[in-house]
Amino acid sequence: MSKKLLTVNEVAQILRVSNMTVYRLVKSKQIPAIKVGKNYRIKESDVDDYLKRGS
Repeated sequence: MSKKLLTVNEVAQILRVSNMTVYRLVKSKQIPAIKVGKNYRIKESDVDDYLKRGS
């Protein structure tokens, strides 16, 4: 299980979606995120879990 934190932009590239879509996923709590200042960081393992769920 990876503990690497990814930026919204990195997650968007992995999921092949826009940054805004990642923000929507975070806001709707489909992907957990950590707020660092004004920015979000997302655990790589949470992105993997999201992909495995097929949501």
